[in-house]
Amino acid sequence: MMGAGGPDWGIEMSEQLATDLGHLVEELAKEARPTEPANLARLGEQVASLFKAKPDEVAVLALTGQDKFLKFIIPEKLQAIGTLPMTSTSALAVRTVREKRPELFNNFAGTRHATVFEGVPLGRRHDEPIQKLMSAPIFVEDKVIGVVQISRKGRTSAEAGPDFTQQDLRLLVSITGALAAFIKLCKVS
Repeated sequence: MMGAGGPDWGIEMSEQLATDLGHLVEELAKEARPTEPANLARLGEQVASLFKAKPDEVAVLALTGQDKFLKFIIPEKLQAIGTLPMTSTSALAVRTVREKRPELFNNFAGTRHATVFEGVPLGRRHDEPIQKLMSAPIFVEDKVIGVVQISRKGRTSAEAGPDFTQQDLRLLVSITGALAAFIKLCKVS
């Protein structure tokens, strides 16, 4: 990627933003209430900025209920909607946990997937479904404890923005350590 600072500007900027995310999680760990709505919003915005996404295009889910369900942590509005059972055959987040590997879909709207959470208003029009999506497991040691997903929403694929790249997927995987620390702060049960 050729930027104002030369060919590595984009990579250096992404590495800096990823480092900043780690610092934000450390800062939240020192607060009495790390998971209050303003802090969840800050974390979502920080993750979104790494991928030139909007905050409502970031999801962080944690395993809960003796690892039988995935529960949304971010976005906050989806916390009260419900959980994803690990028995689901149509939820990509569940598949990410089961297969323990990251994936990207630049034609996500055309794949079979659970849509119940897409229908929840998050501050944008209802006719802007997820067009593109990346999903990565969040590990503590060798155990998956959650999932992070970055999407691009729009009425069409072109309107949603640029396709995700393998470099984007590597960046997503690189921030899962910071997100693991964040999930541990949340004390999801």
